[in-house]
Amino acid sequence: MISSWRSPLDPERVMQVNVTHWQDNAQQFREEQLTVEEPLELRIATRSLVVIMRTPGHDRELAMGFLLTEGVIAQANEVQMVEAGLDDDGLPLANVLEITLHKQRGQDKAQPAAFERHFVVSASCGLCGKNNIAALMTTTPPLDSDTQHLSAAMLYELAARLRSEQAVFEHTGGLHAAAIFDEQGQLLLLREDVGRHNAVDKLIGHSLLHGTYPYHKRILLVSGRTSFEILQKALLARIPCVVAISAPSSLAVELAEQSGITLIGFLRDHSMNVYTHAQRIVR
Repeated sequence: MISSWRSPLDPERVMQVNVTHWQDNAQQFREEQLTVEEPLELRIATRSLVVIMRTPGHDRELAMGFLLTEGVIAQANEVQMVEAGLDDDGLPLANVLEITLHKQRGQDKAQPAAFERHFVVSASCGLCGKNNIAALMTTTPPLDSDTQHLSAAMLYELAARLRSEQAVFEHTGGLHAAAIFDEQGQLLLLREDVGRHNAVDKLIGHSLLHGTYPYHKRILLVSGRTSFEILQKALLARIPCVVAISAPSSLAVELAEQSGITLIGFLRDHSMNVYTHAQRIVR
C-alpha cells in the first residue's frame, strides 16, 4: 500500500518575506511565507528536453510523471537512471536532472523527434501541444465504466481530508494539491506544487518508481479546477474517477465522457456535480 505523506515545511519549499500589511487605515510590518517556485531542467543524453517551473521536492517523481504523460516513455522500465546533472567539473548542478533511457527507446536515432523537443512549461500550463481528444483516444483505450462504485457520503469527506494534510498550503496559501484515495476514502498519497499539473505528475511518477502504476480503482482529487491536461494525465494513469474542489473546463468534460472517467466538480460541504459517468456514484 502507498504510504500517506505530510508536506515538510523546509526552506527548499517555503521562504519568508517582509511585507507591509494594510487593514482598513492601519498599517503594520510583518513576515509572510511564500511558496518557492524554481525551474527544473530535464536532460536526456546531456541535451535539454524541458524546463518545468515547479515547487522543489519529489523532483524524480515529477520527472518520471512528465516523461510518461508527455509520451517520452510508455513504462517505467524504459528509464535506466534519473540523477543530478553535472557541470563541467563533475559537480552536481542545482535544479537539473539527467535522465538515462535504455537504448532501444531513448537513443534510437530513428526516433529523434521525441527527444529533440525544447519547451518551457509554466506553472499554469499543462501538456503543451496535445489538445486533440480524437488523437488521444486513438492511442489510449477508454476505461471500463462499470468497474467502480463509490459512496457519495465517502466522496463528501475527501476535501476535508485533503485540506488537513496540506501543511505548506496552510502556511502560504500558494500551492495546488493532488491526492490519490482508495475506494473507501483512505488517503494514500498527496503531493503539492505551484502547478496543479505538476502535482499530478508527481503522483504518477511515484507510482512508476514504486511499482504501483497504473492507478486502477483509485480516486484522484485536485484542489482547484480540472482542465483537459488533468484528465489526460488521469486517463494515462488509468484513474477512473477525478474529483475537484472547483469547476471543470468544457474540454475536460468532453474527454472524461469519451474516456470513461467519472468527473466530479464543486465538491464542497455535502454537495457535488457529477458531469460524466454518474453510474459509479451510489448512496
